[in-house]
Amino acid sequence: MSLHVSRHDFDQWMVPVYAPASFVPVRASGSTLWDQNGKEYIDFAGGIAVNALGHAHPDLQQALTEQAARLWHTGNGYTNEPILRLAKQLIDATFADRVFFCNSGAEANEAALKLARKTAHDRFGEHKSGIVAFNNAFHGRTLFTVSAGGQPAYSKDFAPLPPNIRHTPYNDLEAAAQLIDDSTCAVIVEPIQGEGGVLPADPAFLRGLRELCDRHQALLIFDEVQSGVGRTGSLYAYMHYGVTPDVLTTAKALGGGFPIGAMLTREDLAQVMNVGTHGTTYGGNPLAGAVGGKVLELINQPAMLAGVAERHQWIVDALEEINQRLHLFKEVRGLGLLIGAVLNEDYAGKAKQFNLAAAEQGVMVLIAGANVVRFAPALNISEQEVKTGMARFAVACEHLARGSTS
Repeated sequence: MSLHVSRHDFDQWMVPVYAPASFVPVRASGSTLWDQNGKEYIDFAGGIAVNALGHAHPDLQQALTEQAARLWHTGNGYTNEPILRLAKQLIDATFADRVFFCNSGAEANEAALKLARKTAHDRFGEHKSGIVAFNNAFHGRTLFTVSAGGQPAYSKDFAPLPPNIRHTPYNDLEAAAQLIDDSTCAVIVEPIQGEGGVLPADPAFLRGLRELCDRHQALLIFDEVQSGVGRTGSLYAYMHYGVTPDVLTTAKALGGGFPIGAMLTREDLAQVMNVGTHGTTYGGNPLAGAVGGKVLELINQPAMLAGVAERHQWIVDALEEINQRLHLFKEVRGLGLLIGAVLNEDYAGKAKQFNLAAAEQGVMVLIAGANVVRFAPALNISEQEVKTGMARFAVACEHLARGSTS
């Protein structure tokens, strides 16, 4: 007999680094989810941009169960067929020649930053170790990646931090140019800041970073953990912008809910990382490879990618209709199915209240800081699920606008 558990048990048993919702999800299909009490929710959170094909997609179930009947795990002393096939899919679909697989976006960024440091060390010497990153960025929770992230609240309690990492305002090319010099080994940037407020990069900003990196022989790293695998309507956001990085990191949607991350790079850079310089026990296991391969096969299709723009418009139109009536948002921004509704001054700092009020009405949304309500639903969310979810979100907004959440 299995143990009955409740949300209360989280507070008793878990390390308190999260404050999860009051309900416990137990079952889901597509973009609809049910909790322990049978209450239905429309999922606009997507597992934080992870469930790119929704919940319990039959093709992903089949890929996982078929692989689970064959081979689960061997460790990195061996390779396996599914992960090699996924590597070739990524290479064929992107600028990359080589792939390193891991388990998360943080690990992918860790690998990218280590690659940059080692490349500069081997080619230029120890003096070339500087990393330039951006305010309000988010690159993960390891000590290296949380230091590169431009949010001191996430790093200040863990000093001393890795040195030679400097931050500058996002979308400010002139400010970045003041920091990028011959001692810089890498610039790491999100084409769209996700956790930092759903803020897309200006095309000229990314083009300028590319030129600065070329001039100073630094690597340009695109953190596409949140923006990748179809989220913007292109397979990766660098394709939308027409700016090619030296290194790209991807995770989240790549596994459609199964943990996997990857660092993609060119042949000449990959050769810097020889046997023993980096590794991971679970990274690139057959289960992740099988699921990731099916995810990429299904998403990297013209019809699927074209559908992202259509769904973007459904959600944006609904948000603008809400705003015309209630005057809550000063801006709705984002690309594809990474959308941020920026609260106006009257509701500043209240994004979490919108999140909670939405859940009360049966819809799951995210926040991106204290002032932005974030939407990152499945790329294949149905029109009816969008209509139902946005109608519920509108009710939540109405309750907040009149000072009630019930």
